[in-house]
Amino acid sequence: MEYEDNRTESRIEGRNAVLEAFRSGKTIDKLYVLDGCQDGPVKSITREARKHDTIINYVSKERLDQLSDTGKHQGVVAVSAAYTYAEVEDILEAAKEKGEPPFIILLDGIEDPHNLGAIIRTANQVGAHGVIIPKRRAVGLTPTVARTSAGALNYTPVAKVTNLSNTMKELKEQGMWFVCADMDGTVMYDMDLTGPIGLVIGNEGDGVSTLVKKNCDMVASIPMKGDIDSLNASVATGVLAYEILRQRMIKG
Repeated sequence: MEYEDNRTESRIEGRNAVLEAFRSGKTIDKLYVLDGCQDGPVKSITREARKHDTIINYVSKERLDQLSDTGKHQGVVAVSAAYTYAEVEDILEAAKEKGEPPFIILLDGIEDPHNLGAIIRTANQVGAHGVIIPKRRAVGLTPTVARTSAGALNYTPVAKVTNLSNTMKELKEQGMWFVCADMDGTVMYDMDLTGPIGLVIGNEGDGVSTLVKKNCDMVASIPMKGDIDSLNASVATGVLAYEILRQRMIKG
């Protein structure tokens, strides 16, 4: 995953500050640690990071100096979320308040912040009740995501979960079913995409992981007539999400 060098991110520098941020319950998306540094305070920080499922990147001193705003990072820089994450229950409650069957978009490892921001914007426009992302190997709610969402992040809740497959199993117990996007699936126009539904979109390069795909009830494909056989992740989300919206509107 590439680093996102964005100076407007909320960054916490210095060992005591970073450790206290973890212990206070602040949501930390990424932790950058000086490669090879294994002293006691740093070990305490990485232990807290693992406890909170924070992504840890071991980097060179030059990289830490680039990330640092103060020049006093002491070998650690933490990047906190630009927005507060919702709980999955908040998303279900949003659907209940509107008297609608839940419509949730689940993202299996989206790494590009512009894709995530665009997907959140689409989620808002199609009436999805929320977005679920995994804690690991995926981009979080950075300022770039917030800007790309064009304000939608203020209205569409985003939940961050430890295990996407387990979350899907729990949602199935509440009556939801899941469709994932894959070019080998059934053409989306031939599918019933109504009811309490979760739309699963995979990683930009690898698609939906095998484990997550096993928890999907159906696989939908987008018909394509061009010379390449794939779409950008945010575009694929938009195409499928609007087909779900179309069917929900017809059903009334």
